[in-house]
Order: sequence, then C-alpha cells, then structure tokens
Amino acid sequence: MSYDNTAKYLAELYLAEFAKWLLPNKTTEVTVLKTELSIDPIRADYVTFLQTNSRILHIEFQTLPKSNPPIPSRVLDYYVRLKRQYNTPVTQVVIFLQQSSDPIAFTEEYTDEFTNHRYQVIQLWEQDSALFLNNPALLPLAPLTRTDSPAALLSQVAQNIAKISDKDERQNIAGCTEIFAGLRFEKDLIRQFLREDIMQESVIYQDILQKGKQQEAFQFLNRLLNRRFGEVNSLLIERIRVLPIEELEALGEALLDFSSVNDLVNLLEQLG
Repeated sequence: MSYDNTAKYLAELYLAEFAKWLLPNKTTEVTVLKTELSIDPIRADYVTFLQTNSRILHIEFQTLPKSNPPIPSRVLDYYVRLKRQYNTPVTQVVIFLQQSSDPIAFTEEYTDEFTNHRYQVIQLWEQDSALFLNNPALLPLAPLTRTDSPAALLSQVAQNIAKISDKDERQNIAGCTEIFAGLRFEKDLIRQFLREDIMQESVIYQDILQKGKQQEAFQFLNRLLNRRFGEVNSLLIERIRVLPIEELEALGEALLDFSSVNDLVNLLEQLG
C-alpha cells in the first residue's frame, strides 16, 4: 500500500490545515492545483500542489530517500515548471515519513556547478508529537513523530481518534492512521489500539486500497507495453495511467492480439 499516496490524499482532504502547518501566517483561501505539469507532462503521484492567494505550496511526501531522478533534482524540476506556469512564489517542502540516516533525508538544496536551489525538509521522526495529536487533520501522522515511548504515543493517538464526534471523519482518520502506523509498528500492536472494523470501513482506507490496485495494474501493463513495443509515446502512457482497473485489465488482454502501437491507439479511442 502506498504510504506516500495516503499522505497526498490526506493533505488534499485537509488542505487548509496542512497549509497552516507549513505556511504559518501566510494562508487565506487554499485550493488544490492539478498534479500534471506542463511542458513535457509529468504526473506527480505523491506530491500535492496547494495554491493560496499569493503563493504555491508544493508538498512532496517520501517514504524512502532514494528515488529516480534523485529528490533534489526533482524538486528543482517542479520549481521551474511551477514558476513558469503560474509566475508566483513557490514554497517547497519534502516530508520524510520513515526514519532514515541517509544524507538525502537531511539535504535541503540542489547544488550544481552554477545552480543552487533551496527547499525545506521535514523529518517526521524529529517533530514534536503535540502539534499532531491536537489537530485531527495531522493526527494520522502522529505515530511517526518524536517520542520516548512509541506504544504510549500510539495509545494517545487512538484515544484522540475516539474523541472525534463525527463517525465518518473518525473512520477516515482511523484508516489513514493505520496505514501510517504500519511504517513504525507491528500489525499486532496496531490492532491492540485501533479497531480493525472501524479502519476498514473508512472511505479513505478503501479509496487508497483501490488506488493502490489501480497503480499496480498500470505498472504491470506499462512493463508489458515496453517489452512488446519498446518505449511508448509519453502522451499515450498518460492516457493509460488514468484508466480504471477494469479497462486496464481489458487492455492487458487485448495487448496479446496487438501487432503495432496503432492497435493500442485505436483501442484507447474506443475507451474514450
């Protein structure tokens, strides 16, 4: 299951609260920008772009410090694209979810021969848990924050979830919490504090689960296409990326009968 994607989902659900956390004293109305950037389109699976009246907030969630391309160069790429497209100040924050000693998790700039670009890095395991415990929007991230007693922290998180009066919100928060807690705790310990039935009834939990299956189906189909036809046009790949699971599966079956990429284009046209 994608922890990064869950964080993105949470940030866009509680966009105002995340903006207040990362842009204190600078936020009024906040909206979500699309995650596809212009020029040669790239789709940012695990980032959130929030726009205030005077600034764009780019949040990137990372479980592991290693990525391709490397995080610093990718952050610079996003900055240039956002600046060119919206011509407004951009604040960039990379949030590392899982504890790591890798230098990348503490790197706050991209440096090249003539280029230096800075951004903010947050290591959740070094953050004071009080801020997260006292805000329902950030509560699912609390199990990953600084503590001398992780089990006691998880217990406190469970107690605070139980205090949320709205049933749907309580279920959603519990579902996200269970996902993030899995980065730090054994499943049996999580089950001691968080009721499994409440977590699995969560709309967010089910949605993330479905998105994870869709992403796996796309990645598998993309590997098949590359093996069959070599590198496929990026615009076609983007059209395939957003297809629901059922259509991805149908495309995978039809791929066996394709003789050229034109057959792929024709089928995509039929799917709309």
